[in-house]
Amino acid sequence: MAHAPALHEPASDRAPARRVLLIVSGGIAAYKTPELVRRLRDRGLAVRCVLTDGGSRFVTPLALGSVSEDKVYGDLWSLTDESEMGHIELSRSADLLLVAPATADLLAKMAHGLADDLASTALLATDKPVLVAPAMNVRMWHHAATQANVATLRARGIDFVGPIEGAMACGEYGLGRMSDVADIVAAAERAVSARGPSPLAGRRAVVTSGPTVEPLDPVRFLTNRSSGKQGHAIAAALARMGAETILVSGPTALPDPPGVQVRRVETARDMLAACEAALPADVAVFAAAVADWRPAQEAREKLKKGSGGVPTLALTENPDILKTVASLRTGRPTLVVGFAAETEKVVEHAQAKRRRKGCDWILANDVSPETGTFGGDSNVIHFVTETGVESWERLAKEAVADRLAHRIAEALEQDPQKAPAARSGR
Repeated sequence: MAHAPALHEPASDRAPARRVLLIVSGGIAAYKTPELVRRLRDRGLAVRCVLTDGGSRFVTPLALGSVSEDKVYGDLWSLTDESEMGHIELSRSADLLLVAPATADLLAKMAHGLADDLASTALLATDKPVLVAPAMNVRMWHHAATQANVATLRARGIDFVGPIEGAMACGEYGLGRMSDVADIVAAAERAVSARGPSPLAGRRAVVTSGPTVEPLDPVRFLTNRSSGKQGHAIAAALARMGAETILVSGPTALPDPPGVQVRRVETARDMLAACEAALPADVAVFAAAVADWRPAQEAREKLKKGSGGVPTLALTENPDILKTVASLRTGRPTLVVGFAAETEKVVEHAQAKRRRKGCDWILANDVSPETGTFGGDSNVIHFVTETGVESWERLAKEAVADRLAHRIAEALEQDPQKAPAARSGR
């Protein structure tokens, strides 16, 4: 069994391939930008900062320069800066312009084409993608003028991440908080990946998602609370990176991810058959919450209340999809990734599961009720490999998917048997 490489050096240790111009405007959320810079660089992105006059009231050029390891720009009229870089080159040298926080004032300038400082001038001069993370008081966000400006910018192709709902520095609560740093980083990675090379081009990926449904009778079934959000996000991330992606999904309320071939199933047996039909593949990610058991017999008619009392429910074991694919002697994907949803001893149980199933990686997450992650929008992941455990900070499920997709691309690139899977005429 060929196992893909496990943990590796941080992305920041490699030469960055893409550059982000981070524009920091004058909102209290600017205090989060040094951490944002650090996280962007952790993902292999070079960051250069533009700081507005208002932004400099909340975070200093020294702080941003220290974490970015680059000069911080701010003065449109600086003869030195203009001769060294110039506001035109400053914007065009970036692969992405990221505005975080984006105040109501700066959004208005962008919508109306104003250019009275370095930040607004760079935004007007660019021909590169722009991503904004709004941050302002809830009343300012909902004001008709702001909403009109946002609509204008969206129509021009500007991408938004957030805002989100929460408590604000002014003491009010509502929509207007800047998105969490992890979500902004994930959105930036998606924007950059969309323009960059496709590291998974020529690769084939199979992803499972959602719950399975095991019929008890024509109207009742056994299932679980899985939303499918994580599996669908992983399929979308792999497709964005160029992989031919097949998503085998149990019943969910989610739209099909763009660029992904979707195979809809209900039972665990159906899911296994669909996965086997999708092989060969370079990578298989089993994120679905597959029912361990199913009713031993499915009643042909609806079970009725009667004098016989409560019926006895006999169960039988479902096929183990992850173990089946990981154990294939021929046609096994180069990289087999499983998920472990645990309520206690999360890492310990995940390590045991990885050995028991024979897969390469396990992504373990705590789904005990107090975490609120099962069916929610975020996960705290423990990345378990043959050589160690790496605990990730709490991330939006889209951010988990992006990080995993990058790890997959790196592992396939490093693997000595990295030739794309034979397609057998598919």
